[in-house]
Amino acid sequence: MSNEFRTLESHSAEYFGDTRDYWWNQDYIALIGRRLGFDRVRDVLDVGCGVGHWAQVLASALPDDARVIGVDRDPLWVAKANERVAARGMSHRFQYRSSNAQSLPFPDASFDLVTCQTLLIHVPDPGAVIAEMARVARPGGLVLAAEPNNVSTSLVLNSLAFNDPVDDILAGVRLQLTCERGKAALGEGNNSVGDIVPGLFVAAGLADVAVYLNDKTNALLPPYSTPEQQAVLEEGQDFEARDFWIWSRSDTLRYFLAGGGAADQFDALWKSATGGVERFRKGVSDQTYSHAGAALNYLVAGRKTG
Repeated sequence: MSNEFRTLESHSAEYFGDTRDYWWNQDYIALIGRRLGFDRVRDVLDVGCGVGHWAQVLASALPDDARVIGVDRDPLWVAKANERVAARGMSHRFQYRSSNAQSLPFPDASFDLVTCQTLLIHVPDPGAVIAEMARVARPGGLVLAAEPNNVSTSLVLNSLAFNDPVDDILAGVRLQLTCERGKAALGEGNNSVGDIVPGLFVAAGLADVAVYLNDKTNALLPPYSTPEQQAVLEEGQDFEARDFWIWSRSDTLRYFLAGGGAADQFDALWKSATGGVERFRKGVSDQTYSHAGAALNYLVAGRKTG
């Protein structure tokens, strides 16, 4: 199985598998590095690092002597991140330790680059986290956040769904949006926070705020033979086997109710969102299924003033 962590209770365990290695095109990362002056970066802090994917993606565009510290609230992910860099012979550049994003254990003005990926979607007060990231950035240093608008994916159709009844398509949108609002209401984060991150950067006093779109999609096209597409199919099969959607069924219900959804409507909406498995399987088997895999993933950058 491409995700050894998928059944663990630790945060985001479902999303630390092999598919995460395909979230970015490396030539795009190189372009961003040139645009934002990564050549001047020597000290990096990766906040909410998980098992270390994000900073290790950025490493290809950073100077060879740049050093990275990653922090995460979960000691398990810190241990796994250290294991990953050791296995890849990168321990001399990367170190990981436990820390809360709202209270980083570093002095003011400690890093040239302070960054995060899909961290702000999980925190109750993203503005406070951004302010803390800005605090530990050096004057003239860069704060960089990669965060999505996840609800937009509910309207990204595929070759099977395009002609489905409008009400069926909108049922999935309704469920996801209601759940996202419920998750935020419970203080567990806004899954589409990417849209408001640029404004939060401005509110934190960051200058030269720039917003880019990740140019990577996760297309699924016949004959589904690349390692990336195989990982996507394997992840989908695992989600299906465990009755998992974006979240587990129990978490989805919890978010739905917190977002103002009616309990007696949940089962129908869940079926609408997770149904169609047999049709999908047949489409893959017949090699008639295709999906462009588009998503709104923002990369937001800002500079700390002197």
